[in-house]
Amino acid sequence: MPRSTVTAPGASAVGPYSHAAEQHGFVYLSGQTPVVPGTATLVAGGIAEQTRQCFANLAAVLSAAGLGFDDVVKCSVFLTDMADFAAMNVVYAEVFTEPYPARTTIGVAALPLGATVEIEMIAARPAG
Repeated sequence: MPRSTVTAPGASAVGPYSHAAEQHGFVYLSGQTPVVPGTATLVAGGIAEQTRQCFANLAAVLSAAGLGFDDVVKCSVFLTDMADFAAMNVVYAEVFTEPYPARTTIGVAALPLGATVEIEMIAARPAG
């Protein structure tokens, strides 16, 4: 079965990749940085504002796929400063409720455009 792709209105890809790819009922969302849709600039503010913008961008991709945050089974969060973990976690808890998706948080040296956070997800289509 070939993969299908998802394109979210207003979102841009800055390379040869799709916003999401789907295969066998799983939707793999590409990492989203805190870029304001329709611009090439990061949202103003610190880690909380950047994390919220990442989730807003991811919500647009999920919506374009006909899914929502309740369909997410795995998240990967990339931070340029692990000291931002607690503040990112507060925003993360605003988005997800129990049972929470699985998650990995990784400290990285740098992210595109100087972002401090990037988040990618895997979602699953409901059975039936």
